[in-house]
Order: sequence, then structure tokens, then C-alpha cells
Amino acid sequence: MTTIHNKKVAILTDNGFEEIELTSPKRALEEAGAVVDIVSLHNVVKGWNHDHWSIELPVNAKLQETSPEDYDALMIPGGVINPDQMRAHKLYVDFAQHFLEAGKPLAAICHGPQLLIETGMLGGREMTSYPSIQTDIKNAGASWHDREVVVDNGLVTSRSPKDLDAFNRKMIEEIAEGQHMTTGAFTHHSETE
Repeated sequence: MTTIHNKKVAILTDNGFEEIELTSPKRALEEAGAVVDIVSLHNVVKGWNHDHWSIELPVNAKLQETSPEDYDALMIPGGVINPDQMRAHKLYVDFAQHFLEAGKPLAAICHGPQLLIETGMLGGREMTSYPSIQTDIKNAGASWHDREVVVDNGLVTSRSPKDLDAFNRKMIEEIAEGQHMTTGAFTHHSETE
């Protein structure tokens, strides 16, 4: 198993994240040795489980008091409500944009990539997402693929909870590799499974 000791990972979320899309990656990251913070505008975030509200989780780092510079990687869970809440707040968009600009590993699952669209930095990228937002991803300039996981220069995306095993594995591999070239000196490297 790949280990990522001494790596600090932010999970960026608002209320309405799909429960398993936060808890499964968080557990995988911690089991691989990472320090994981839930980052949000709120003190506590409430999850969604299929069709109803579910768990509440404490936030480790308030977004307005935290710098993305403090983290080696970013993970964005999906859920229909969560990304839509985040994409409307500049603080969330700016936090995510830092990881794209710096070439740091960034993993987003399901509807999570909706937040990344707001950065205006998806042109030329290879991605996947929940199928219902594929047109949004394409309109943002990315190539969309119907695969369980797509990796492009440190950007890891997956479609849904059924892809979590592949998503978690690739996310940890990319974090272990560390920072990639920034888009300013972008050399295209993509991998699909």
C-alpha cells in the first residue's frame, strides 16, 4: 500500500456532501498516513445519504482562517447540494484554484468537479464526473470520459460512489508523487482506468 506520511490533505466541503464520498476518502487518506482536515465556512458540516440528511462532522479548519498553502493536496466530495453551495462562494473557488495553479494533487468525485468549473482552469484537462454534469465539464473546456477514474497531471476525478476504490487508490498515488508541473508549463500527462 502506498503511504503518504507527512502529507497534509484538505477536504473542502459545505453542507450536503454525499456521506460516503467524504468518509471513504478520508478513511483511506488517514490509513495511508496523511493528516486530514475538513475545511469549510461552517463549524460543523452535515452530510447527505442518498435521499436524506445524515451525519454531522466537525470542521477542523475554518475556510476564512485557513490558507491552501498549508496543504499538500485537496479532496472535494460530491453530492448534489455541496458543490452547488461551494461554487457560489469565492473563498471556496479561490481555495480550490490554488491547487490547480500550484500543480498540487487535487481529487474530486461525482458532482465535486462543479466547483472546479468556477476556476476557469479546466481547459485541455482530461476528466470524469457524475454523468449528469458531463456537458458542464465539456463546456468548461475539458475532455470528459465515462471511466471509473481519470488522472490528469495530478487531477483525479471519478463518477460516483461505485468508483470509490479506484478513486481512493489513485488519489493516494498522486499525493505520494507530490506536486506536478503547473499549468503555466503544462506538459500533458493523463491516465485512465
